[in-house]
Amino acid sequence: MIAAAVLLVVEGLGIAGLTWVLGIVVDRQDMSLGGSDPGVMSVGSWVLGGATGLFLVGVAVMLARAALRETSPGRLGQVLTVLTAVVHGLLGAIAVGLVGWLAFTGLMLVLGTLVLSIMFFDDVDAAPGSAGKDDGSQGPDGPGDSGAHSPGAVKPSPA
Repeated sequence: MIAAAVLLVVEGLGIAGLTWVLGIVVDRQDMSLGGSDPGVMSVGSWVLGGATGLFLVGVAVMLARAALRETSPGRLGQVLTVLTAVVHGLLGAIAVGLVGWLAFTGLMLVLGTLVLSIMFFDDVDAAPGSAGKDDGSQGPDGPGDSGAHSPGAVKPSPA
């Protein structure tokens, strides 16, 4: 989970920085796309980049906190992690065609760490020592079954 958190922080800061630079370029060049106002485009770039960066850093903080506590994040944290993984998968599929294999590889690296973090949630939720514990009160067919009705079991004869 720590590796995913570190990668998400780096990615969040990178996206925020890139969109900040793109906003400055659009503003200084007075570029217009379809007659839209360049000032609005640059502010929109800054807001979207900042929001994306904050989201990724927020998910990273949640993952790091869960890793340090050695607990699973709450339901909201799990949903945000799955959402982030799905977005990385979709962006990777788009990036391979538009940007190239290097961007695809980077996105898949982050996706892989997110998936490992999601798989780790189940391990953390399981109580230690509860798996495979047999106290004799459960037979092959469930609680309260002594095994007398299972195939091959010898039934006691009536006396």
